[in-house]
Amino acid sequence: MSVVGLAVAARPRAYVRVAGLDALDYLQRMLSNDVVALGVGDACEALLLTAKARVIAPLVVWRRGEDDVLLLTEPELGEVVRSHLVRMRLAAKAEIELEEHSSAIVFGPAEGIPTADYGEPAVEVLDGGLPATMGDEELEVRRIRAGTARYGREIDDRVLPAEAGLVDRAVSFAKGCYPGQEPVARLHHRGHVNRVLRVLEIETTVPPPYDAEVHHEGRAVGRVTSAVRDGERVVALGYVRVEVPDGAALEVGGAVARLH
Repeated sequence: MSVVGLAVAARPRAYVRVAGLDALDYLQRMLSNDVVALGVGDACEALLLTAKARVIAPLVVWRRGEDDVLLLTEPELGEVVRSHLVRMRLAAKAEIELEEHSSAIVFGPAEGIPTADYGEPAVEVLDGGLPATMGDEELEVRRIRAGTARYGREIDDRVLPAEAGLVDRAVSFAKGCYPGQEPVARLHHRGHVNRVLRVLEIETTVPPPYDAEVHHEGRAVGRVTSAVRDGERVVALGYVRVEVPDGAALEVGGAVARLH
């Protein structure tokens, strides 16, 4: 693949293969999105959830073949996903195993699995042997500015999918049942969240620590989950109460901050 002139960044991943006669049907019953609707070569985002709609793992679901699906997840979650799917498989005819690959994010017109993680056209390319032209910090800036949640930072057992902005990206309300469906649907149709993931710009060059409090008018209204220096300021993601208006003057660790 020619990527001359395009920015390329390494993307650490874990990979789980689910293949066999019942592979798609089984994943349809286990994941939050409509994987049966995928054509061969297509991909979608999905969530593996607990019965109480806490995120076990965020996934990219790539249908490689008629009965062959590759799940892409975070590096620390490969065995978690594999063991959970094996434990719940029961009589489903599906092989579930880890695979080894490498991933790179390519920005611009290139062939690969489309990704919306960085706020601009990009694809994820597997096993392309592409040298990185962009460092981890610059990739993190793009993720944060795009408001994309990451497992272990924005996503943990305290967070619901709706709070992290995952519902529009990774949930189908037209498919059948899956673990966690009822609380996800109930919140979507009848309730509301008190906090949501938002992008902040902080007037400092020193990123605040994880879980640093966000204050508005002297009151704690949220917490920082990811932060990285971007030029002469810091860009961050954090959970902020929904009643805090855009443009409100905030404070993080003694520094002025604003919702982006």
